[in-house]
Amino acid sequence: MTKPFYVTTPIYYVNDRPHIGHAYTTVLADVLHRAHRLFGDESYFLTGTDEHGQKVEQAARKAGMDPQAHCDLYSGRFKDAWVALGVSYDQFIRTTDAAHKAFVREQIQRLFDAGDIYEKEYEGWYSTGEERFFTEKELVDGKDPISHRPVELIREKNYFFRMSKYQAWLIGHIEANPAFILPEFRRNEVLGFLRQPLADLCISRPKARLAWGIPLPFDENYVAYVWVDALLNYWSAVKDRKWKDGSAAWPATVHLIGKDILTTHCVYWTTILRALGAPQPEHILAHGWWMKDGQRMSKTTGNVVDPIEMAGKFGADVFRYYLMRDMVVGQDGDFTDAGFAATHNADLANDLGNLFSRTHKLVEQHFAGAAPAPARGSEADRAIVDALGALFPAVEEDFRAFRVDAGIKKVIAHIRELNRYIDAAAPWRLAKTDLAATGTVLYHILDGLRAAATLLSPVMPVKMAKLLELLGIPGAPKGDWQRAGAYPVGVRLAPVESLFPKIELAAAEIPAPAAAQPAPPAAVKAAASEDGLVTVDEFFRTKLVSAKILAAEPVEGTDKLVKLSVDAGEATPRTVVAGIRLHYAPEALVGRQIVLVANLAPRKLKGIESRGMLLCAKMKTEAGEKLVLIAPESDAAPGSPVG
Repeated sequence: MTKPFYVTTPIYYVNDRPHIGHAYTTVLADVLHRAHRLFGDESYFLTGTDEHGQKVEQAARKAGMDPQAHCDLYSGRFKDAWVALGVSYDQFIRTTDAAHKAFVREQIQRLFDAGDIYEKEYEGWYSTGEERFFTEKELVDGKDPISHRPVELIREKNYFFRMSKYQAWLIGHIEANPAFILPEFRRNEVLGFLRQPLADLCISRPKARLAWGIPLPFDENYVAYVWVDALLNYWSAVKDRKWKDGSAAWPATVHLIGKDILTTHCVYWTTILRALGAPQPEHILAHGWWMKDGQRMSKTTGNVVDPIEMAGKFGADVFRYYLMRDMVVGQDGDFTDAGFAATHNADLANDLGNLFSRTHKLVEQHFAGAAPAPARGSEADRAIVDALGALFPAVEEDFRAFRVDAGIKKVIAHIRELNRYIDAAAPWRLAKTDLAATGTVLYHILDGLRAAATLLSPVMPVKMAKLLELLGIPGAPKGDWQRAGAYPVGVRLAPVESLFPKIELAAAEIPAPAAAQPAPPAAVKAAASEDGLVTVDEFFRTKLVSAKILAAEPVEGTDKLVKLSVDAGEATPRTVVAGIRLHYAPEALVGRQIVLVANLAPRKLKGIESRGMLLCAKMKTEAGEKLVLIAPESDAAPGSPVG
């Protein structure tokens, strides 16, 4: 059953350019928005900029600009960033919009008329960076406890919202609605904060100290505190909007925030909404921070990741994919150059892109480029159909539950199943004896690619639209697309293109391999040679890594040797010569994961320098001995240590 979906992001301060934290929240909102539309929901996506307050006023003054001109400039930069990252919001709100300012004044007047705003003189420690007061007990080493910036002691008359009046209600609401604040540990964090008495909230600033804000309707000498002004935008943006069924667009289904603004949104915002009699959002989801190589990003240390530069260099979809796949929603994530390249190369270039290329080539060779019709097929054929049928509801459930990373990994796991399926079926060999069975295998792979492209389209809208076009089925999914067998028989594939060129990082960006263990003493060597045993030290001199075969061809003049191009997570592929041709056809090796002995000295075989050895096992069967390649777990990235 479909249900309207309204997603909001925080509105971003206009005192700096967009960074990876802004990008993650906004791309996550965009992915959820696109996913809900894909699954048949009516959806609305709001983002925007927060343009009032002392930080904005000071930044404008420092730049020698009028505050509104400053806001126009930086707000435009956020809009440009979202275009560059393929973000498809429905509305971009600015708190300097006339309609928003009028709404804020109206709601503050309502609070005042209801007796929920009062006037008093107050003394407290004020942080310009956080634009809020702190008590003496809250300070850490004399600085504000959030951003650790200097504070100043200010004594002045101000207006206060009776936030303490709603503390008991808020605790009850959180406890009665376990999914109100996500993830659970953030919910517990807010409840822990609420164990202490809740102070009332200062909701004004004197114009004598801060002129850049919305004037209070009942006292023009004061402007609204920026957090009160900003927090009302999520409601003001859709106050008159209705869904198709006539119901009001407010409240939001999910409001996305970073963990650093948990209290303002889960305590300030919720109590203000309660005082105004407005419904609460269904979920407030606080995500973590992106780290860089294990450290928090900082302009001071220079370890920041610029989302616009990343999108320009590698493509918006590739950057979006990494952000969504490699951060568990709610947890912190660690951005590394090697991790970015490894994820792209393993998931997209090797697993998805290579599977499409192989399948496309076989359809061209044996079916003139048109999708063949499937026959009833074998047990393996039926198993792959069943797996695809189970994939659709599983991924939809993950996206609806905000487990975007889990949904993506399920799709990629199915792509890997398809790679194993094609390797086992060997349609390049099967076509010589059974064309109908070959067509069945290729059809199921095309159907799986169609499903993967559709399910990943919220994450990579441009790349997946291109893949669907190459599969001969451009445009939005039609009919009952969430089932196995929805790929149209007879459709012609478009000429093949490379969707995901491999990312090659400079050698300096790849972590140096671990140093080999020192050679054991001569006495140990002698002992080992006498009884045939080796020591632990000797064993660990062998470096085993996960790798993937990119290309394979027979070595001329031999019946055993195969020349392999192998991705071991390094800047360039390795060449490895292996004596496995009697057990594996070269074309069946492409795309397989292997365990590579990576620290062997190079040697020449038939004039070809081989750098490494494949790990294999000999199996005894009724037909005799069989050589079997040993493989790591299917999602091990090339270069991952095996031990």
